[in-house]
Amino acid sequence: MKYHWLIVGTGLFGSVFAHEMNRRGRACLLIDQRKNIGGNIYTCEEKGIQVHKYGAHIFHTSNRHIWEYMNQFAEFNNYINSPVAIWRDELYNLPFNMNTFSKMWGIRTPREAMDIIEEQRRDCFVEEPQNLEEQALSLVGRDVYEKLVKGYTEKQWGRDCRELPAFIIKRLPVRFTYDNNYFTDRYQGIPVGGYTRIVEKLIGDMPVRLGISYRDFLAENAAKEQPDTFERVLYTGMIDEYFDYRLGELQYRTLRFEEEILEGCANYQGNAVVNYTEREVPYTRIIEHKHFEFGAQPDTVITREYPAAWKRGDEPYYPVNDERNTRLFARYQELAKEEKNVVFGGRLGQYRYYDMDKVIEAALALAEKEGGQM
Repeated sequence: MKYHWLIVGTGLFGSVFAHEMNRRGRACLLIDQRKNIGGNIYTCEEKGIQVHKYGAHIFHTSNRHIWEYMNQFAEFNNYINSPVAIWRDELYNLPFNMNTFSKMWGIRTPREAMDIIEEQRRDCFVEEPQNLEEQALSLVGRDVYEKLVKGYTEKQWGRDCRELPAFIIKRLPVRFTYDNNYFTDRYQGIPVGGYTRIVEKLIGDMPVRLGISYRDFLAENAAKEQPDTFERVLYTGMIDEYFDYRLGELQYRTLRFEEEILEGCANYQGNAVVNYTEREVPYTRIIEHKHFEFGAQPDTVITREYPAAWKRGDEPYYPVNDERNTRLFARYQELAKEEKNVVFGGRLGQYRYYDMDKVIEAALALAEKEGGQM
């Protein structure tokens, strides 16, 4: 077969780009080293519940065009992300808002909360913070930092906050209203029936090969008597892996998911997302998937998330965008410019953390650049 595009990765970026190329008349072949389509937004049904297999994904955007684009492929419910945090035997609402401050300090008014935070900020303020701890203390004071930021952040990054760069948290969302809505975007929800259905509709009847890496595919294809041909490649995998790590490894953080089916338990924690902010608790959060779709099943499914250091062979989830890695990525970008028929996209190809709406925006922009308007 002759294809215009070989698309490496069936996650959101690759699937949206493939859809747009296909409707412009470009033949696409998609491959993925996982045995399922969808990348990190893959969901599957267990006990009648759509389970987010690679971490919770809540779609949110202020871009009406992106919202309408996604609604072509799914109906979205009215789920509002309102996580809670547990520190020792105390429970707090997130993001930091008047419900949080009322519980923490026994106060009721925004003025009281502002005065306490300002007093604590003054006591901890550093003109030029040298690490994440100094930055956080200068932003929100000691109580919020110690109970809700410090332990969670240290688990997420695997390092003491005094060893992390200040720029990781340029700001912390503090709201002086009784509003637990985590996102401020106008549009928010979960696709009814899960994200995998969206990816299935995006890909349609395009050919897909699963469970095969890019290198293995190329080797297998070259060994054919009549190999497939493709004019261009969209690569959404790790950019350093593409170049066989010739300049060194970029750093990532990975996650380990521990899923548990609780038969006969209709409601385990009363909320979709519960964060555990003590460093001594090894997981960062527990997801109870049924609450994303207001499920009333007699059983429930929960997932504990354990952050870990990444090594080759692990799934990379979060790029470590410090100065060292930013410089190294820039060097890989220079190599990428020399690959005349290959473009790099997505969080791994571009070594950055993307919200889903920004992934879609970037994929649509690339499709317009590569395929032109219809």
